[in-house]
Amino acid sequence: MVATGDDGAVVGTAIWFRTFSTWEGVAGIHLEDLYVTPAARGGGHGAALLAELAAEVARRGWKRLEWNVLDWNTPAIGFYRSVGAVPNEGWTTYRLTGDPLVALAGRPGASPRGTRRPSTSGGTAR
Repeated sequence: MVATGDDGAVVGTAIWFRTFSTWEGVAGIHLEDLYVTPAARGGGHGAALLAELAAEVARRGWKRLEWNVLDWNTPAIGFYRSVGAVPNEGWTTYRLTGDPLVALAGRPGASPRGTRRPSTSGGTAR
């Protein structure tokens, strides 16, 4: 999704994907990245992109729009709070990358008996 300025040039973008919470049993959108060029900030483009995402959630009958924000990004936190967003207290994001990811992937039992790894050779995923 993009936002354009008066001259038609792209000044902002929202990259998102569909999610489903097994915890709450609801579908929604995860906003992966919201970016507005520095020169266009304060012009309402970020709010317009968020509003369009909220409308997409409503159109599809989904129930939530969520995203992550860095703790130090106080301008973004202020902006998000200004549109009514609140932090998801009590949850911490964990991530595996690099050597720990490779080590876990290579650990014996990574594919326990009775489970099947998805096929990565051509054809349609099932």
